[in-house]
Amino acid sequence: MIDFAWLWAALVWPVPFLYRWLRRPHTQQSQPLTVTHLPAVASAALKPSQSRLANAVAVIVWTLLVVAFMRPQWLGEPIPAQNDAREMMIAVDLSGSMEIADMAINGQQVDRLTMLKHVMRDFIERRVGDRLGLILFADTAYVQAPMTFDRTTVQKMLDETVLRLIGERTAIGDAIALTAKRFADRPQTNKILILVTDGQNTAGNVSPAQALELAKYYGVKIYTIGVGAEEIVVDGFFGQRRVNPSRDLDEGMLRQLAEETGGEYFRARSTEELERIYTELDAYEPVQGENQLRRPQTALYHWPLGFAWIILALALINTTRRNWRQHG
Repeated sequence: MIDFAWLWAALVWPVPFLYRWLRRPHTQQSQPLTVTHLPAVASAALKPSQSRLANAVAVIVWTLLVVAFMRPQWLGEPIPAQNDAREMMIAVDLSGSMEIADMAINGQQVDRLTMLKHVMRDFIERRVGDRLGLILFADTAYVQAPMTFDRTTVQKMLDETVLRLIGERTAIGDAIALTAKRFADRPQTNKILILVTDGQNTAGNVSPAQALELAKYYGVKIYTIGVGAEEIVVDGFFGQRRVNPSRDLDEGMLRQLAEETGGEYFRARSTEELERIYTELDAYEPVQGENQLRRPQTALYHWPLGFAWIILALALINTTRRNWRQHG
């Protein structure tokens, strides 16, 4: 449908007609009572048919200009509007310990990173309306995918990650500090960090305590997830034995990071537990629901403006040709 952004501009249209009407008595009084002689050109100019045509052209051109000034626009079909209310950064641990194959997908043993990619795919897909970003960390932290509504790109970036890409150790503090920095210039958003790790802070330039203060200062809510089984059976020189592959997981630090920022700490010992955690996160941080509908707008003012110039140009050409014939 067609809409006008400045509908009030239609009030300008009668102004020249009102002015002419108010000036008419004065114009009539000032006219001479008799006209003794008129040149041929002037007589031709005063022909009633030509005068009516000139008035009609003037009215049409003025109307088109007013319509253009009213800013006509075409409103398309309503579409869901993406919401800027929530921004969610996902920080994934790529340290060497993430290659421990203590997880299972459909009965097949896989490493922790492979399981994380598998489970997070559904979680990312469900975050319709949220802006998502991806941070990877090991010896240091860096942004793999900046904040975007393009969930497919975020998932692709995660799928393409490989272990030991940036070292063997774990810079948890750097990952949190980098997230806080990315959120620093966006004060009006609901800032969420989901941090997934299987160890403790062993690298980086920022300690977890310092990063925690930054997160609290910038209002970042942290949900921490500790991944890794608590017991696996391994073959040794004296036979099989049971070991805890998550003995280096610093649950106390992860719990503190979450609780002091208003988030929560989760423990994922298996693929099923991680799936339940992401379902709980959907409940803690629900998507925005039905997005507001917006209608795309296409400006149309150039059409009446263009027609006005065309009509005016044709009228001037016609007047010029008539004058040439009369003087010829």
